[in-house]
Amino acid sequence: MNRLLRWPRAVYDLLVAHRSVLFDVALALITTGVELGLLFDDATPIGVVPVVVTVLVGCVLLVRRRAPLVVLGAACAGAAVLVPLGYSPGGAPVVVALASVADLRDRRVSAAALVPTALFLLSASISSLPIPIGAWALGSYLQTRRRYTWALEERAATLEREREQLDQLAAARERTSIARELHDIVAHSVTVMLIGVRGARDVLPTEPRVAAETLERVEASAEQSLAELRRILGLLRTSDSNAPWRPQPSLDQLAELVSGYRTAGMPVRLELTGEARALADGLELSAYRIVEEALTNVLKHTDPTQVTVTLDYGRTRLDVTVEDDGDSRDPVSSAVGHGILGMRERAAVAGGSLDARHTDSGFRVTARLPVEDAA
Repeated sequence: MNRLLRWPRAVYDLLVAHRSVLFDVALALITTGVELGLLFDDATPIGVVPVVVTVLVGCVLLVRRRAPLVVLGAACAGAAVLVPLGYSPGGAPVVVALASVADLRDRRVSAAALVPTALFLLSASISSLPIPIGAWALGSYLQTRRRYTWALEERAATLEREREQLDQLAAARERTSIARELHDIVAHSVTVMLIGVRGARDVLPTEPRVAAETLERVEASAEQSLAELRRILGLLRTSDSNAPWRPQPSLDQLAELVSGYRTAGMPVRLELTGEARALADGLELSAYRIVEEALTNVLKHTDPTQVTVTLDYGRTRLDVTVEDDGDSRDPVSSAVGHGILGMRERAAVAGGSLDARHTDSGFRVTARLPVEDAA
């Protein structure tokens, strides 16, 4: 049964692949038949010369796609041969050739060919003016229709390419964001664990219980960080859009973040001014990551006695400030460091700006992020 079904499918595919050739063959046969019928429809004796000339012109129609002007000239020449011999050609090959010129050649070329062809058909009493004009109009319509269809297909292909490019750009931006998240996790978690281990080592001889509790917190932080790293690395290795995502942190988790640094031994406090309210997810994520990176830099580069994280909710702006009183002048903590550059990027993405500089008492990072006026 499968073999029996395979043959019709193969024949259909063959016909589709050669449909233009088959159409031209059918058009040539029909045109030749119509012309012979018109030539001998008035009891005119059938002669060899008109039949041969008509068949030759019909065969020339097979190449109308490649040389439509040549075919038009051959069709007119065939009619011009038969008229002096006393025959009355119907002009079907000339009409088909003229329509092919209008369909396949530039509009100015086909219009230039229309005038002498119409005059020839009229002067030879083969047809009246409406017939060649109608053939030219039909060919022009087919050309316009084909160009319109081609333009639609080209536009659809262009839109599809643009969509694929936009998808690729979106994927690249998403992976860049994931890589930035990876940097934040590594910098934050490893630094906190390092500070915790150092603190546990310092109190181990005198307060082993405190050291054990600190190490337990370090262990829990390490397990959480490893799980997060596995998730992000899995996303970087695969393009599977169904990979599990965890909710992005927001300013609601900022107190927990500050508490974690405080537990690690950093004297940090959180201050809120203005009317706290929910902001756009992207803006809250940027603010959270800026605070996290700034606190990580404090742990890595300074030994402060006091660190203050301030969120100032204004009507049109959120000011995020992280200030410490450490005395480090490590170049890494200056504005050329990768952490500062990352914070600048996050602030710029949110439409804001970031200022990071040494002060008389330490170091201060200030991010100014625009928000929509709720009033």
